[in-house]
Amino acid sequence: MHPVDVPQASGPAFAGCPAAAAHTASPGLLRLRGIRKVYPTVVANDGIDLDVASGEIHAVLGENGAGKSTLMKMIYGVTQPTAGEMFWRGDRVRVHNPAQARALGIGMVFQHFCLFETLTVCENVALGMSDPPPLPELARRIEQMSRQYDLPVSPQRHVHALSVGERQRVEILRCLLLDPRLLILDEPTSVLTPQAVRGLFETLRKLSSEGCAILYISHKLDEIQELCHSATVLRGGKVVGHCRPAEQTPRSLARMMIGRDLPVCEHGQAPQGREVRLRLSGVNRESDDQFGVELRDVHLEVHAGEIVGIAGISGNGQQELLSIISGELPFPLKFPVQIMGREAGRMSPGARRRLGLCFVPEERLGRGAVPTMSLVDNAILTGAYVLDFVRRGFVRPARARAFALECIQRFDVRCPGPDAAARSLSGGNLQKFIIGREILQRPRLLVVAQPTWGVDVGAAAFIRQGLIDLRNEGCAVLLVSEELEELFEICDRIAVMAQGRLSPTRKASELGVEDIGVWMSGLWPQGEEAGAAVSTEVGDAV
Repeated sequence: MHPVDVPQASGPAFAGCPAAAAHTASPGLLRLRGIRKVYPTVVANDGIDLDVASGEIHAVLGENGAGKSTLMKMIYGVTQPTAGEMFWRGDRVRVHNPAQARALGIGMVFQHFCLFETLTVCENVALGMSDPPPLPELARRIEQMSRQYDLPVSPQRHVHALSVGERQRVEILRCLLLDPRLLILDEPTSVLTPQAVRGLFETLRKLSSEGCAILYISHKLDEIQELCHSATVLRGGKVVGHCRPAEQTPRSLARMMIGRDLPVCEHGQAPQGREVRLRLSGVNRESDDQFGVELRDVHLEVHAGEIVGIAGISGNGQQELLSIISGELPFPLKFPVQIMGREAGRMSPGARRRLGLCFVPEERLGRGAVPTMSLVDNAILTGAYVLDFVRRGFVRPARARAFALECIQRFDVRCPGPDAAARSLSGGNLQKFIIGREILQRPRLLVVAQPTWGVDVGAAAFIRQGLIDLRNEGCAVLLVSEELEELFEICDRIAVMAQGRLSPTRKASELGVEDIGVWMSGLWPQGEEAGAAVSTEVGDAV
Protein backbone atom coordinates (compact mmCIF):
# COMPACT_ATOMS: atom_id res chain seq x y z
CA MET A 1 0.00 0.00 0.00
CA HIS A 2 1.10 3.58 -0.64
CA PRO A 3 0.04 5.93 2.16
CA VAL A 4 -0.77 9.50 1.27
CA ASP A 5 -0.41 12.65 3.33
CA VAL A 6 -3.66 14.01 4.69
CA PRO A 7 -4.23 17.40 3.04
CA GLN A 8 -5.57 20.50 4.68
CA ALA A 9 -9.30 19.98 5.23
CA SER A 10 -11.14 21.05 2.12
CA GLY A 11 -14.51 22.75 1.95
CA PRO A 12 -15.76 25.84 3.72
CA ALA A 13 -14.29 27.10 6.98
CA PHE A 14 -16.17 29.20 9.49
CA ALA A 15 -15.28 32.82 9.96
CA GLY A 16 -12.51 33.01 12.51
CA CYS A 17 -12.13 29.23 12.42
CA PRO A 18 -9.30 27.98 10.18
CA ALA A 19 -9.70 24.73 8.32
CA ALA A 20 -8.29 21.93 10.43
CA ALA A 21 -5.07 20.22 9.45
CA ALA A 22 -4.24 16.68 10.45
CA HIS A 23 -2.83 16.31 13.95
CA THR A 24 0.62 15.20 12.81
CA ALA A 25 2.52 14.65 9.59
CA SER A 26 1.72 10.95 9.80
CA PRO A 27 0.35 9.32 6.64
CA GLY A 28 -3.32 9.52 5.80
CA LEU A 29 -5.28 6.60 7.16
CA LEU A 30 -8.85 7.21 5.98
CA ARG A 31 -10.14 9.37 3.12
CA LEU A 32 -13.76 9.75 2.04
CA ARG A 33 -14.66 11.46 -1.20
CA GLY A 34 -18.17 12.40 -2.31
CA ILE A 35 -19.92 9.95 0.02
CA ARG A 36 -23.66 10.02 -0.55
CA LYS A 37 -26.39 7.95 1.08
CA VAL A 38 -29.99 8.16 -0.14
CA TYR A 39 -32.94 6.48 1.59
CA PRO A 40 -36.44 6.40 0.07
CA THR A 41 -37.57 9.45 2.04
CA VAL A 42 -34.36 11.30 2.92
CA VAL A 43 -30.83 12.09 1.76
CA ALA A 44 -28.79 11.20 4.86
CA ASN A 45 -25.37 12.17 3.44
CA ASP A 46 -24.74 14.40 0.46
CA GLY A 47 -21.21 14.59 -0.98
CA ILE A 48 -19.20 14.08 2.24
CA ASP A 49 -15.41 14.53 2.11
CA LEU A 50 -13.43 13.51 5.19
CA ASP A 51 -9.73 13.02 5.95
CA VAL A 52 -8.39 11.30 9.07
CA ALA A 53 -4.70 10.80 9.83
CA SER A 54 -3.04 8.15 11.96
CA GLY A 55 -2.93 9.33 15.56
CA GLU A 56 -5.58 12.00 15.00
CA ILE A 57 -8.64 12.39 17.23
CA HIS A 58 -11.20 13.82 14.83
CA ALA A 59 -14.63 15.00 15.97
CA VAL A 60 -17.73 14.80 13.78
CA LEU A 61 -20.28 17.38 14.97
CA GLY A 62 -23.86 18.08 14.04
CA GLU A 63 -27.45 18.18 15.18
CA ASN A 64 -29.54 15.05 15.59
CA GLY A 65 -30.31 13.80 12.09
CA ALA A 66 -27.35 15.61 10.51
CA GLY A 67 -26.03 12.30 9.14
CA LYS A 68 -23.19 11.56 11.57
CA SER A 69 -24.17 8.03 12.55
CA THR A 70 -25.07 7.09 8.98
CA LEU A 71 -21.61 8.18 7.83
CA MET A 72 -19.92 6.14 10.56
CA LYS A 73 -21.99 3.06 9.70
CA MET A 74 -20.83 3.27 6.08
CA ILE A 75 -17.19 3.40 7.19
CA TYR A 76 -17.80 0.34 9.38
CA GLY A 77 -19.67 -1.57 6.67
CA VAL A 78 -23.07 -1.69 8.36
CA THR A 79 -24.66 0.06 5.39
CA GLN A 80 -23.44 0.79 1.89
CA PRO A 81 -23.07 4.24 0.27
CA THR A 82 -25.20 5.19 -2.70
CA ALA A 83 -22.20 6.95 -4.25
CA GLY A 84 -18.66 8.04 -3.38
CA GLU A 85 -15.28 6.48 -2.61
CA MET A 86 -13.45 5.33 0.51
CA PHE A 87 -9.64 5.04 0.70
CA TRP A 88 -7.88 3.09 3.45
CA ARG A 89 -4.13 3.70 3.74
CA GLY A 90 -4.14 5.02 0.20
CA ASP A 91 -6.01 2.13 -1.40
CA ARG A 92 -9.59 2.37 -2.58
CA VAL A 93 -11.75 -0.08 -0.62
CA ARG A 94 -15.36 -1.15 -0.36
CA VAL A 95 -16.27 -2.29 3.13
CA HIS A 96 -19.16 -4.73 2.71
CA ASN A 97 -19.69 -5.71 6.35
CA PRO A 98 -18.35 -5.11 9.89
CA ALA A 99 -16.23 -8.28 9.77
CA GLN A 100 -14.31 -6.83 6.83
CA ALA A 101 -13.98 -3.51 8.67
CA ARG A 102 -12.55 -5.27 11.71
CA ALA A 103 -10.10 -7.15 9.48
CA LEU A 104 -8.87 -3.79 8.17
CA GLY A 105 -8.43 -2.56 11.75
CA ILE A 106 -11.62 -0.50 12.12
CA GLY A 107 -13.64 -0.80 15.33
CA MET A 108 -16.86 0.96 16.30
CA VAL A 109 -18.82 1.61 19.48
CA PHE A 110 -22.44 2.25 18.50
CA GLN A 111 -24.79 4.69 20.17
CA HIS A 112 -27.43 1.94 20.18
CA PHE A 113 -25.76 -1.08 21.67
CA CYS A 114 -25.20 -4.26 19.65
CA LEU A 115 -25.30 -6.84 22.41
CA PHE A 116 -27.17 -10.13 22.87
CA GLU A 117 -29.11 -9.73 26.08
CA THR A 118 -29.35 -13.45 26.90
CA LEU A 119 -25.55 -13.92 26.71
CA THR A 120 -22.89 -12.94 29.20
CA VAL A 121 -20.47 -10.07 28.77
CA CYS A 122 -17.69 -12.52 27.97
CA GLU A 123 -19.76 -14.34 25.36
CA ASN A 124 -20.73 -11.06 23.68
CA VAL A 125 -17.09 -10.02 23.45
CA ALA A 126 -16.13 -13.40 21.99
CA LEU A 127 -18.73 -13.04 19.23
CA GLY A 128 -16.96 -9.92 17.98
CA MET A 129 -13.64 -11.74 17.55
CA SER A 130 -12.64 -13.78 14.51
CA ASP A 131 -10.49 -16.10 16.64
CA PRO A 132 -11.49 -15.70 20.29
CA PRO A 133 -9.43 -17.31 23.08
CA PRO A 134 -11.06 -19.76 25.51
CA LEU A 135 -13.74 -18.02 27.57
CA PRO A 136 -11.89 -18.26 30.92
CA GLU A 137 -8.83 -16.59 29.38
CA LEU A 138 -10.99 -13.97 27.68
CA ALA A 139 -12.75 -13.26 30.98
CA ARG A 140 -9.38 -12.60 32.61
CA ARG A 141 -8.44 -10.22 29.80
CA ILE A 142 -11.75 -8.36 30.16
CA GLU A 143 -11.23 -8.01 33.92
CA GLN A 144 -7.67 -6.79 33.42
CA MET A 145 -8.65 -4.22 30.80
CA SER A 146 -11.67 -3.04 32.80
CA ARG A 147 -9.34 -2.28 35.73
CA GLN A 148 -6.72 -0.72 33.49
CA TYR A 149 -9.18 1.70 31.91
CA ASP A 150 -11.49 2.19 34.93
CA LEU A 151 -14.48 0.64 33.14
CA PRO A 152 -15.71 -1.85 35.77
CA VAL A 153 -17.84 -4.71 34.51
CA SER A 154 -18.14 -8.41 35.42
CA PRO A 155 -17.46 -10.79 32.49
CA GLN A 156 -19.94 -13.35 33.85
CA ARG A 157 -22.97 -11.06 34.07
CA HIS A 158 -25.76 -11.43 31.56
CA VAL A 159 -26.31 -8.32 29.46
CA HIS A 160 -30.05 -8.14 30.22
CA ALA A 161 -29.15 -7.44 33.86
CA LEU A 162 -26.82 -4.52 33.04
CA SER A 163 -27.74 -0.86 33.21
CA VAL A 164 -27.25 1.33 30.15
CA GLY A 165 -24.00 2.71 31.57
CA GLU A 166 -22.63 -0.79 32.13
CA ARG A 167 -23.58 -1.83 28.59
CA GLN A 168 -21.69 1.20 27.31
CA ARG A 169 -18.59 -0.04 29.13
CA VAL A 170 -18.96 -3.48 27.52
CA GLU A 171 -19.11 -1.94 24.04
CA ILE A 172 -16.00 0.15 24.66
CA LEU A 173 -14.03 -2.77 26.14
CA ARG A 174 -15.06 -5.04 23.25
CA CYS A 175 -13.58 -2.57 20.79
CA LEU A 176 -10.38 -1.95 22.74
CA LEU A 177 -9.69 -5.69 22.96
CA LEU A 178 -9.47 -5.81 19.14
CA ASP A 179 -6.54 -3.33 19.07
CA PRO A 180 -8.04 -1.16 16.28
CA ARG A 181 -6.13 1.21 13.96
CA LEU A 182 -9.26 3.38 13.58
CA LEU A 183 -11.72 3.57 16.46
CA ILE A 184 -15.17 5.06 15.83
CA LEU A 185 -16.97 6.23 18.98
CA ASP A 186 -20.62 7.32 18.68
CA GLU A 187 -21.60 9.11 21.92
CA PRO A 188 -19.24 6.96 24.05
CA THR A 189 -19.60 9.01 27.25
CA SER A 190 -23.35 9.60 27.14
CA VAL A 191 -23.96 7.43 30.22
CA LEU A 192 -20.49 7.32 31.80
CA THR A 193 -19.61 9.03 35.07
CA PRO A 194 -17.12 11.94 35.14
CA GLN A 195 -14.52 9.62 36.66
CA ALA A 196 -15.01 7.03 33.92
CA VAL A 197 -14.84 9.77 31.27
CA ARG A 198 -11.47 10.91 32.58
CA GLY A 199 -10.20 7.34 32.41
CA LEU A 200 -11.57 6.90 28.89
CA PHE A 201 -9.89 10.10 27.73
CA GLU A 202 -6.54 8.90 29.06
CA THR A 203 -7.07 5.66 27.15
CA LEU A 204 -7.92 7.51 23.93
CA ARG A 205 -4.89 9.79 24.26
CA LYS A 206 -2.67 6.76 24.75
CA LEU A 207 -4.18 5.06 21.69
CA SER A 208 -3.64 8.27 19.71
CA SER A 209 0.01 8.46 20.75
CA GLU A 210 0.43 4.87 19.51
CA GLY A 211 -0.90 5.84 16.07
CA CYS A 212 -4.55 4.83 16.39
CA ALA A 213 -6.93 7.28 14.72
CA ILE A 214 -10.21 8.08 16.45
CA LEU A 215 -13.45 9.37 14.98
CA TYR A 216 -15.39 10.88 17.87
CA ILE A 217 -19.08 11.82 17.89
CA SER A 218 -20.39 13.64 20.94
CA HIS A 219 -22.81 16.41 21.82
CA LYS A 220 -20.74 17.29 24.89
CA LEU A 221 -18.85 20.25 23.52
CA ASP A 222 -16.51 20.59 26.48
CA GLU A 223 -15.32 17.04 25.75
CA ILE A 224 -14.75 17.89 22.10
CA GLN A 225 -12.65 20.89 23.10
CA GLU A 226 -10.61 18.94 25.60
CA LEU A 227 -9.97 15.81 23.55
CA CYS A 228 -10.15 16.38 19.81
CA HIS A 229 -7.46 17.74 17.51
CA SER A 230 -9.82 18.66 14.66
CA ALA A 231 -13.49 18.63 13.79
CA THR A 232 -15.79 18.36 10.79
CA VAL A 233 -19.26 19.85 11.14
CA LEU A 234 -22.31 18.40 9.35
CA ARG A 235 -25.68 20.04 8.87
CA GLY A 236 -28.48 18.53 6.81
CA GLY A 237 -26.23 15.74 5.59
CA LYS A 238 -23.56 18.09 4.19
CA VAL A 239 -20.18 19.30 5.41
CA VAL A 240 -20.58 22.94 6.41
CA GLY A 241 -17.17 23.56 7.92
CA HIS A 242 -14.06 22.48 9.79
CA CYS A 243 -12.27 23.78 12.85
CA ARG A 244 -9.79 23.10 15.63
CA PRO A 245 -11.98 22.67 18.73
CA ALA A 246 -9.30 23.95 21.10
CA GLU A 247 -9.53 27.34 19.39
CA GLN A 248 -13.30 27.54 19.89
CA THR A 249 -15.73 27.97 22.77
CA PRO A 250 -18.72 25.74 23.53
CA ARG A 251 -20.97 28.56 22.35
CA SER A 252 -19.20 28.95 19.01
CA LEU A 253 -19.17 25.19 18.46
CA ALA A 254 -22.90 25.06 19.21
CA ARG A 255 -23.53 27.87 16.75
CA MET A 256 -21.67 25.90 14.05
CA MET A 257 -23.78 22.82 14.75
CA ILE A 258 -27.25 24.32 14.95
CA GLY A 259 -26.77 27.55 12.99
CA ARG A 260 -27.92 29.80 15.85
CA ASP A 261 -27.08 30.74 19.41
CA LEU A 262 -27.61 28.08 22.04
CA PRO A 263 -30.88 28.58 23.96
CA VAL A 264 -30.62 29.13 27.70
CA CYS A 265 -32.96 27.41 30.16
CA GLU A 266 -35.12 29.71 32.25
CA HIS A 267 -35.65 28.13 35.63
CA GLY A 268 -37.72 30.73 37.42
CA GLN A 269 -39.58 30.40 40.69
CA ALA A 270 -41.52 27.17 41.16
CA PRO A 271 -45.09 27.27 42.47
CA GLN A 272 -45.56 26.70 46.18
CA GLY A 273 -46.96 23.20 45.80
CA ARG A 274 -46.69 20.87 48.77
CA GLU A 275 -48.74 17.85 47.73
CA VAL A 276 -46.65 14.69 47.88
CA ARG A 277 -46.93 13.00 44.48
CA LEU A 278 -44.37 10.23 45.15
CA ARG A 279 -43.37 8.78 48.50
CA LEU A 280 -40.97 5.88 49.09
CA SER A 281 -41.04 4.75 52.70
CA GLY A 282 -38.22 2.37 53.50
CA VAL A 283 -38.10 0.43 50.24
CA ASN A 284 -36.06 -2.76 50.60
CA ARG A 285 -35.71 -5.34 47.88
CA GLU A 286 -33.23 -8.06 47.05
CA SER A 287 -32.25 -8.31 43.41
CA ASP A 288 -33.52 -11.23 41.34
CA ASP A 289 -30.14 -11.22 39.59
CA GLN A 290 -27.08 -12.48 41.48
CA PHE A 291 -25.13 -9.54 40.05
CA GLY A 292 -27.89 -6.99 40.65
CA VAL A 293 -28.11 -4.37 43.37
CA GLU A 294 -30.12 -4.77 46.57
CA LEU A 295 -32.16 -1.71 47.50
CA ARG A 296 -31.71 -0.85 51.17
CA ASP A 297 -34.07 1.35 53.17
CA VAL A 298 -34.77 3.89 50.43
CA HIS A 299 -36.75 6.96 51.53
CA LEU A 300 -37.82 9.73 49.17
CA GLU A 301 -40.55 12.30 48.68
CA VAL A 302 -41.23 14.27 45.51
CA HIS A 303 -43.70 17.14 45.77
CA ALA A 304 -45.83 18.91 43.21
CA GLY A 305 -43.94 21.78 41.60
CA GLU A 306 -40.37 20.54 42.07
CA ILE A 307 -37.69 18.60 40.24
CA VAL A 308 -35.76 16.14 42.37
CA GLY A 309 -32.60 14.74 40.79
CA ILE A 310 -30.84 11.47 41.58
CA ALA A 311 -27.15 11.32 40.70
CA GLY A 312 -24.87 8.31 40.92
CA ILE A 313 -22.61 5.95 39.06
CA SER A 314 -24.53 3.62 36.76
CA GLY A 315 -25.23 0.23 38.31
CA ASN A 316 -25.78 1.38 41.90
CA GLY A 317 -29.48 0.58 42.06
CA GLN A 318 -31.00 3.26 39.84
CA GLN A 319 -32.40 0.69 37.41
CA GLU A 320 -33.98 -1.33 40.22
CA LEU A 321 -35.44 1.80 41.84
CA LEU A 322 -36.99 3.01 38.59
CA SER A 323 -38.50 -0.42 37.93
CA ILE A 324 -40.16 -0.38 41.35
CA ILE A 325 -41.56 3.14 40.84
CA SER A 326 -42.86 2.38 37.32
CA GLY A 327 -44.40 -0.94 38.37
CA GLU A 328 -42.26 -3.07 36.07
CA LEU A 329 -40.67 -4.87 39.02
CA PRO A 330 -43.21 -6.69 41.22
CA PHE A 331 -43.18 -5.61 44.85
CA PRO A 332 -44.61 -7.76 47.66
CA LEU A 333 -45.94 -4.87 49.78
CA LYS A 334 -48.24 -2.05 48.73
CA PHE A 335 -47.49 0.62 51.33
CA PRO A 336 -43.74 1.44 50.75
CA VAL A 337 -44.60 3.01 47.35
CA GLN A 338 -47.24 5.76 47.31
CA ILE A 339 -48.31 7.62 44.18
CA MET A 340 -50.73 10.56 44.49
CA GLY A 341 -51.38 9.45 48.06
CA ARG A 342 -52.43 5.94 46.97
CA GLU A 343 -50.60 2.83 48.15
CA ALA A 344 -49.24 1.62 44.82
CA GLY A 345 -46.63 -1.02 45.61
CA ARG A 346 -48.70 -3.80 44.03
CA MET A 347 -50.25 -1.73 41.24
CA SER A 348 -49.57 -2.59 37.60
CA PRO A 349 -47.78 -0.06 35.36
CA GLY A 350 -51.11 0.70 33.66
CA ALA A 351 -52.85 1.43 36.95
CA ARG A 352 -50.06 3.79 37.95
CA ARG A 353 -50.38 5.62 34.64
CA ARG A 354 -54.08 6.11 35.28
CA LEU A 355 -53.11 7.85 38.54
CA GLY A 356 -51.05 10.36 36.51
CA LEU A 357 -47.60 8.75 36.35
CA CYS A 358 -45.60 9.02 33.12
CA PHE A 359 -42.24 7.33 32.68
CA VAL A 360 -39.23 7.75 30.37
CA PRO A 361 -36.82 4.79 30.73
CA GLU A 362 -33.11 5.12 30.03
CA GLU A 363 -33.25 2.43 27.33
CA ARG A 364 -34.88 4.01 24.27
CA LEU A 365 -35.23 1.01 21.99
CA GLY A 366 -36.99 -1.92 23.60
CA ARG A 367 -38.39 -0.15 26.68
CA GLY A 368 -39.05 3.42 25.57
CA ALA A 369 -40.24 2.38 22.12
CA VAL A 370 -40.82 -0.84 20.18
CA PRO A 371 -38.26 -0.64 17.33
CA THR A 372 -40.40 -2.15 14.56
CA MET A 373 -43.58 -0.23 15.38
CA SER A 374 -44.49 3.18 13.96
CA LEU A 375 -44.42 6.35 16.02
CA VAL A 376 -48.23 6.34 15.99
CA ASP A 377 -48.38 2.84 17.43
CA ASN A 378 -45.72 3.67 20.00
CA ALA A 379 -47.81 6.62 21.10
CA ILE A 380 -50.81 4.33 21.55
CA LEU A 381 -48.82 2.01 23.82
CA THR A 382 -48.47 4.57 26.62
CA GLY A 383 -51.40 6.87 25.90
CA ALA A 384 -54.09 4.32 25.08
CA TYR A 385 -56.42 5.11 27.95
CA VAL A 386 -55.00 8.32 29.41
CA LEU A 387 -55.37 10.11 26.06
CA ASP A 388 -58.48 8.18 25.00
CA PHE A 389 -56.78 6.47 22.03
CA VAL A 390 -58.81 3.35 22.84
CA ARG A 391 -62.52 3.45 23.49
CA ARG A 392 -64.73 0.41 24.13
CA GLY A 393 -61.93 -1.86 22.99
CA PHE A 394 -61.40 -0.11 19.64
CA VAL A 395 -58.34 1.92 18.68
CA ARG A 396 -58.99 5.46 17.44
CA PRO A 397 -56.17 5.78 14.87
CA ALA A 398 -56.98 9.33 13.73
CA ARG A 399 -56.70 10.64 17.29
CA ALA A 400 -53.41 8.79 17.87
CA ARG A 401 -52.00 10.01 14.56
CA ALA A 402 -52.86 13.63 15.39
CA PHE A 403 -51.09 13.25 18.73
CA ALA A 404 -47.97 11.76 17.08
CA LEU A 405 -47.90 14.63 14.57
CA GLU A 406 -48.17 17.19 17.37
CA CYS A 407 -45.28 15.52 19.18
CA ILE A 408 -43.15 15.51 16.01
CA GLN A 409 -43.82 19.19 15.36
CA ARG A 410 -43.53 20.55 18.89
CA PHE A 411 -40.36 18.63 19.72
CA ASP A 412 -38.72 19.03 16.30
CA VAL A 413 -38.43 15.29 15.67
CA ARG A 414 -36.60 14.82 12.35
CA CYS A 415 -38.32 11.87 10.68
CA PRO A 416 -40.33 11.06 7.52
CA GLY A 417 -43.60 11.22 9.44
CA PRO A 418 -45.74 9.54 12.09
CA ASP A 419 -45.74 6.23 10.22
CA ALA A 420 -41.94 5.92 10.42
CA ALA A 421 -40.67 2.95 12.44
CA ALA A 422 -39.03 3.89 15.73
CA ARG A 423 -35.78 2.18 14.77
CA SER A 424 -35.48 4.34 11.63
CA LEU A 425 -34.94 7.50 13.70
CA SER A 426 -31.55 8.68 14.90
CA GLY A 427 -30.99 8.17 18.61
CA GLY A 428 -31.47 11.82 19.48
CA ASN A 429 -34.65 12.18 17.46
CA LEU A 430 -36.16 9.06 18.99
CA GLN A 431 -35.32 10.43 22.43
CA LYS A 432 -37.10 13.70 21.59
CA PHE A 433 -40.17 11.77 20.50
CA ILE A 434 -40.29 9.64 23.67
CA ILE A 435 -39.80 12.67 25.93
CA GLY A 436 -42.41 14.64 23.99
CA ARG A 437 -44.88 11.74 24.07
CA GLU A 438 -44.76 11.66 27.88
CA ILE A 439 -44.73 15.44 28.43
CA LEU A 440 -47.75 15.96 26.15
CA GLN A 441 -49.76 13.59 28.35
CA ARG A 442 -49.60 16.30 31.03
CA PRO A 443 -48.54 13.97 33.85
CA ARG A 444 -49.00 14.73 37.52
CA LEU A 445 -45.78 12.82 38.20
CA LEU A 446 -43.03 12.35 35.61
CA VAL A 447 -40.19 9.92 36.23
CA VAL A 448 -37.45 10.30 33.65
CA ALA A 449 -34.03 8.64 33.26
CA GLN A 450 -31.19 10.10 31.19
CA PRO A 451 -33.46 12.55 29.33
CA THR A 452 -30.75 14.08 27.11
CA TRP A 453 -28.71 10.96 26.38
CA GLY A 454 -27.33 11.31 22.84
CA VAL A 455 -29.27 14.53 22.16
CA ASP A 456 -27.61 17.56 20.55
CA VAL A 457 -27.04 20.72 22.56
CA GLY A 458 -30.01 22.59 21.13
CA ALA A 459 -32.41 19.71 21.68
CA ALA A 460 -30.99 19.08 25.17
CA ALA A 461 -31.76 22.67 26.17
CA PHE A 462 -35.26 22.32 24.71
CA ILE A 463 -35.92 19.10 26.66
CA ARG A 464 -34.62 20.57 29.91
CA GLN A 465 -36.81 23.62 29.45
CA GLY A 466 -39.76 21.30 28.83
CA LEU A 467 -39.13 19.60 32.18
CA ILE A 468 -38.86 22.97 33.90
CA ASP A 469 -42.12 24.12 32.31
CA LEU A 470 -43.84 20.95 33.56
CA ARG A 471 -42.56 21.63 37.06
CA ASN A 472 -43.75 25.24 36.86
CA GLU A 473 -47.22 23.93 35.98
CA GLY A 474 -47.24 21.91 39.21
CA CYS A 475 -45.99 18.53 38.00
CA ALA A 476 -43.68 16.55 40.27
CA VAL A 477 -40.56 15.45 38.37
CA LEU A 478 -38.07 12.78 39.41
CA LEU A 479 -34.96 12.95 37.24
CA VAL A 480 -32.29 10.23 37.23
CA SER A 481 -29.19 11.39 35.37
CA GLU A 482 -25.45 10.91 35.26
CA GLU A 483 -25.05 14.41 33.78
CA LEU A 484 -24.10 16.48 36.82
CA GLU A 485 -24.33 19.70 34.82
CA GLU A 486 -27.90 18.79 33.89
CA LEU A 487 -28.85 18.04 37.49
CA PHE A 488 -27.49 21.34 38.77
CA GLU A 489 -29.07 23.27 35.91
CA ILE A 490 -32.69 22.21 36.40
CA CYS A 491 -33.13 20.44 39.76
CA ASP A 492 -34.47 21.98 42.95
CA ARG A 493 -33.11 19.19 45.13
CA ILE A 494 -30.52 16.46 44.51
CA ALA A 495 -29.80 13.08 46.10
CA VAL A 496 -27.22 10.41 45.26
CA MET A 497 -27.69 6.67 44.73
CA ALA A 498 -24.78 4.52 45.92
CA GLN A 499 -24.66 0.77 46.55
CA GLY A 500 -28.44 0.49 46.67
CA ARG A 501 -28.85 3.28 49.20
CA LEU A 502 -30.21 6.79 48.67
CA SER A 503 -28.58 9.79 50.31
CA PRO A 504 -30.47 12.64 51.97
CA THR A 505 -31.73 15.27 49.53
CA ARG A 506 -30.22 18.74 49.52
CA LYS A 507 -31.07 21.94 47.72
CA ALA A 508 -29.01 22.10 44.54
CA SER A 509 -27.77 25.55 45.51
CA GLU A 510 -26.19 24.08 48.66
CA LEU A 511 -24.25 21.34 46.85
CA GLY A 512 -21.19 21.30 44.63
CA VAL A 513 -19.75 18.80 42.18
CA GLU A 514 -17.19 17.79 44.81
CA ASP A 515 -19.95 16.97 47.30
CA ILE A 516 -21.71 14.77 44.75
CA GLY A 517 -18.42 13.01 43.97
CA VAL A 518 -17.90 12.14 47.65
CA TRP A 519 -21.50 11.02 48.07
CA MET A 520 -21.16 8.69 45.06
CA SER A 521 -18.80 6.58 47.17
CA GLY A 522 -21.54 6.21 49.79
CA LEU A 523 -20.04 8.74 52.20
CA TRP A 524 -22.75 11.25 53.01
CA PRO A 525 -23.69 12.93 56.32
CA GLN A 526 -24.66 10.29 58.83
CA GLY A 527 -27.37 10.38 61.47
CA GLU A 528 -30.24 11.53 59.25
CA GLU A 529 -32.50 9.74 56.83
CA ALA A 530 -33.28 10.87 53.31
CA GLY A 531 -36.99 10.88 54.02
CA ALA A 532 -36.57 13.05 57.11
CA ALA A 533 -34.43 15.52 55.21
CA VAL A 534 -37.11 15.87 52.55
CA SER A 535 -39.87 17.29 54.69
CA THR A 536 -37.66 19.92 56.31
CA GLU A 537 -36.21 21.18 53.07
CA VAL A 538 -39.01 21.05 50.56
CA GLY A 539 -40.54 24.34 51.63
CA ASP A 540 -37.33 26.20 50.82
CA ALA A 541 -36.63 24.12 47.73
CA VAL A 542 -39.92 24.92 46.05
